[in-house]
Amino acid sequence: MVLPVFQPGDDPGPDFASLARRVGVVPPHPEPAVATSIEVTHGTTCVAVRFADGVVMAGDRRATSGNLISHRHIEKVFPADRHSGVAIAGAAGPAVEMVRMFQLQLEHYEKVEGAPLSLEGKANQLSQMVRNHLPAAMQGFVVVPIFAGFDTARGLGRLYQYDATGGRYEELDFASTGSGSLQASTVVKLGYRPGAGRDATVDLVLRALFEAADEDSATGGPDLIRNIFPVVATITAEGFTRVGDEELRSRFESIVDGLRADRGGVEGGGVS
Repeated sequence: MVLPVFQPGDDPGPDFASLARRVGVVPPHPEPAVATSIEVTHGTTCVAVRFADGVVMAGDRRATSGNLISHRHIEKVFPADRHSGVAIAGAAGPAVEMVRMFQLQLEHYEKVEGAPLSLEGKANQLSQMVRNHLPAAMQGFVVVPIFAGFDTARGLGRLYQYDATGGRYEELDFASTGSGSLQASTVVKLGYRPGAGRDATVDLVLRALFEAADEDSATGGPDLIRNIFPVVATITAEGFTRVGDEELRSRFESIVDGLRADRGGVEGGGVS
């Protein structure tokens, strides 16, 4: 492969996505309507909640193709860079591709400019990527992410929600996306407390995903037999840190014990 050469006045700058389009390495969007017989793998549900030291992001592990569970352990929460993360919902293939491009864009910008992009600048970059994906979204390959991070300039966590057209909306306390977002956001809304600590917030997002899985067939609950748990990460001044599965198992067992106690010791609770 021959590397492209640009004149000084035609320097593409730090926008890697624009550079990729200019040299023709980004595939074109499909023009004709996609056949309805094509089964597209979709991933849901993701939530992000602010807490005292930053943001907690979480996503379940189930991906579906129509009525079929196509994957039980897909990952939907990724680090964007050291102090930010992105969670995906929608068509799984294009969503993961968008995340990889977003990670590369942030790395490329920092190498070219010698400094990382501001958190708001990162949110704007992702918004542009979602907007550029609109032709594919109209063919049925919708991608709707959540972006969150620790703003080192302000010393606090911030989070952003998007729509399929690239609209970017900063949320004050929490955000959710995916088919189980209604149930998850309701649980978070009822349980959210400003300034809550890390442990209480992790428990809150786990309970939100647990209840979403109980109502939404496309959302997977914790699988204690296969040791499959949601991807949960904290984003603080220390960076992006994933919560270990052993801790998640212990917390889910506490949630189930609490539900049993509330029901007078009756077995049940939707763990699958």
